[in-house]
Amino acid sequence: MAGVRKPVVEVRRSQRRRRTVSAYRDGERVVVLIPDQFSRAEESEWVDRMLARLAAREGRLGRSDAELLARATRLITAHLAEYGAQAVPASVRWVTNQNGRWGSCTPADRTIRISHRVQEMPDWVIDYVLLHELAHLIVPSHNSAFWALVGRYPKAERARGYLEGVAAAACVPALTD
Repeated sequence: MAGVRKPVVEVRRSQRRRRTVSAYRDGERVVVLIPDQFSRAEESEWVDRMLARLAAREGRLGRSDAELLARATRLITAHLAEYGAQAVPASVRWVTNQNGRWGSCTPADRTIRISHRVQEMPDWVIDYVLLHELAHLIVPSHNSAFWALVGRYPKAERARGYLEGVAAAACVPALTD
């Protein structure tokens, strides 16, 4: 299929594994864990099978750009309703080129981009990142008025802690928007 990019795959063989195969995303890479005794043909078959399973799972998560916009609309209604059109973005989309931040907002053209790395995080973390960027449409800087808007989200501190933990586990400095 043209235009579909196959992810970078890392296969890890384990002498302790006998029959089980598992896979997970690690950033832009997919790690597939297989038994050491698998042949190259079995490895190839299982990599394809696990990529298909991950794609199906991610499709079920509903993490499309359209779902992200619907999520933004719900957050605006719940936390920023009095700002009306000022809080409404022109576009909200997932992007794969943000590895140094969880999300970004360009108030001038009212666009919001959320890193694909957030897609598999819990809903309450996605909501926090999205609300953080929506607040930038109202207050572009990180001043006290901005943080007061972000603080309207009940799980703001918990989500910030979660993101700091993810950044610490990856051995990188805390990422910003």
